[in-house]
Amino acid sequence: MAQTKFDRQVEETAEAVMFGIGRFLGGRDMDGIKRTDATFLRPATRVLPKVEGRVSRSSYRAGWQRLCFRFTGLGTAAAGGWGLWEHQETARAWWENPDTVPLAALQTGGIGAASAAAAGGLAYGLLTRERRELMREWVIPLHQALTQPLAIPEQTDPRRYLHVPKNFSDDDAQIRVDLPVHLRFSRDLVADLITQKLALEGVTFSWNGAGRTPYVLVKKTRKPPAKAAFKDPKVRELVAKAPESAPVIGIGTSGKTVSVDLDADSPHILVNASTGGGKSVTLRCITCQMLHTGSQAYILDYKRISHLWARGIPGVTYCADLADIHDALIELGMEGRRRVRVADELGLDAVDAIGPRLLILLEEVNATMKQLARYWERIRESGDPKVSPAIDALNEVLYMGRQVRMHVLLVAQSATARALGGPEVREQFATRILARYSMNAWRMLAPEVQPAPKSTKHHGRAQVVIGGTAHETQVLFFTDTEAREWATTGPPPTAKTKTRSAVTAPPQPAPVQLQKAADGPPTADVDDAPPTPPAVPETAAQPALPTAQTPAPIPAAVVDDQAVGLREAHQHHLPDITIAALRYARANDRTFPKPVDKRGAELLYRVGDLKRWARNRPRAAVGTTDLG
Repeated sequence: MAQTKFDRQVEETAEAVMFGIGRFLGGRDMDGIKRTDATFLRPATRVLPKVEGRVSRSSYRAGWQRLCFRFTGLGTAAAGGWGLWEHQETARAWWENPDTVPLAALQTGGIGAASAAAAGGLAYGLLTRERRELMREWVIPLHQALTQPLAIPEQTDPRRYLHVPKNFSDDDAQIRVDLPVHLRFSRDLVADLITQKLALEGVTFSWNGAGRTPYVLVKKTRKPPAKAAFKDPKVRELVAKAPESAPVIGIGTSGKTVSVDLDADSPHILVNASTGGGKSVTLRCITCQMLHTGSQAYILDYKRISHLWARGIPGVTYCADLADIHDALIELGMEGRRRVRVADELGLDAVDAIGPRLLILLEEVNATMKQLARYWERIRESGDPKVSPAIDALNEVLYMGRQVRMHVLLVAQSATARALGGPEVREQFATRILARYSMNAWRMLAPEVQPAPKSTKHHGRAQVVIGGTAHETQVLFFTDTEAREWATTGPPPTAKTKTRSAVTAPPQPAPVQLQKAADGPPTADVDDAPPTPPAVPETAAQPALPTAQTPAPIPAAVVDDQAVGLREAHQHHLPDITIAALRYARANDRTFPKPVDKRGAELLYRVGDLKRWARNRPRAAVGTTDLG
């Protein structure tokens, strides 16, 4: 009897159902297409050849795992159906008798379950954030680079054969890459791709091709030391042998010395790091070495207390007040132009005529540049340029180059083009030191180095980018005492003037000396004596002015050049500072001005020097940026 069409359909349906039950119980894909090399007992490692389209994560699981998930899903569906039926029965009972409690209990349970699900989802998102970033920035790009050399389908899940830990850039991290069994690939090409895509430096590869699971292990061996303290005799000897123009920044891989030659590599240095990234340690390391070799330093510290170790050191001009930072930058611009003229007239070989090497340390440029602009808006008069002349002077120094021996050491938490005055200004820093940086910061400051090395939280560890090459470096650590001792044990710095500028302060008029008292000997403590006004002789041609007439105001420059005692300074010029505080500072503060004259036993000080000391003296940083 011939088989009817209905019988054939019934037979095909029964066969499909039997095959479906077999695939379900065997943990295979329900459509019957084998996409991975997974078996019932072993999970998959890669996609089979000629498989097209996206491969789900369940296809990588072993058959018994998929079977467990399927039974769990059936059980959950059955429990959900039973719960729904129970809910309907409970709702019908409540509708008939509203005084029953089950519905309120059901509502409370539902709210609790929804809250638990929301909290669990939020916790999962937070806990897997770093893993997702690792996959997006590092693992997936490495997978895309290795698919062709290893002959792996691109649909393969990279997590199945690329085992990259979250801290893969740390010294003790280990990376494992599972290899195809055929081993028909170039080891050198694969090793080069892994090194480039993960931005690794100084690593070794251990190849294991035996058995069914060949793999390669990648380990960091030639790493910078965990610490590089100046108290170590070897480090101290290394610093002592460094050339005058090339201070040591730190120790790199394989014990290699990392330094920057200010006369050859880069005249200026940019330090970019977030809070806790070691900016102060890096600046202290470079500055004390340059002071040791006879350089002079301008420390423009808007935070006021960033480098207390450098206060009072010969050759250091410490400016913490905005007015002094503004004036110092203008004077440095004038000094730069003077050096350019000298180099043009005498030639670049006339180093002695150009002047000593100058280091300009500009702290927290993001806040300082903004405050300098605001300060100029407050003091600018009609006809003055809109842009602060201090900012223009800084840019002028940056463009002068290495020939004038003026070097800017600029510090920023985010060295954006807007903060520095434009992208062309940022390009003047050929040496850039980055620590605890973000990917955006690396792309902004070192785009020529790709891929970007992963940032590490190891204390004192930084990436020093010189000439388009990144060097992982452990920065030398000087304590405040060691830095001060090293800075003051070198050759004596060039003689400084008594003004803010250490090199080119304009000549000041002679101080206006006060008339000494004609009667009576000087007392033991003349600071307590009242100030003696200057004698003004009367002549017939110049009669005394009437008492009702207001005397002409004394110019501020003349007042600042007067020489006064501490008590007179307190009474007329520094009313906010007590006489006791002035005497204590004279005895204990290294930055207190030197006396310019004596009146009997009393020491006299220039008013301008005392005012400048009062503005820049160390004190707690204020929490406001208001200049008023």
